[in-house]
Amino acid sequence: MKRETIQKTIVFDAVKELANHPTADDVYASVHKRHPNISRATIYRNLNSLAEEGKLLKIIGNGVDRYDHQLHEHVHIECVQCKQFEDMNIEGVEALNQRVEKESGYQLIKRDMVFMGICPDCLKK
Repeated sequence: MKRETIQKTIVFDAVKELANHPTADDVYASVHKRHPNISRATIYRNLNSLAEEGKLLKIIGNGVDRYDHQLHEHVHIECVQCKQFEDMNIEGVEALNQRVEKESGYQLIKRDMVFMGICPDCLKK
């Protein structure tokens, strides 16, 4: 069992507070305002540790990793133009998981699903 450090708690709290699927750089900027002595490497190390422990979701988006404190079954959508990134709570995710397990013979332990498109604001431009 990994120990809880003050830095890990600060990083986790920052992800929850930002609540917008922050990148490591977003978390660093937020933490650095209040704790200027915490390094970027410490932020990255603790984000990865929290993801490995299952306390955060690490989401591979359009070229950048994002972190989510919401661990329930859901998918994400990202705008390829403005990079807006949002949760999507759609029905059928669990049924899709079951179908993948049945058809592949695998037992799923993790699923990352990010839809990509152009958001309504960018479509208006």
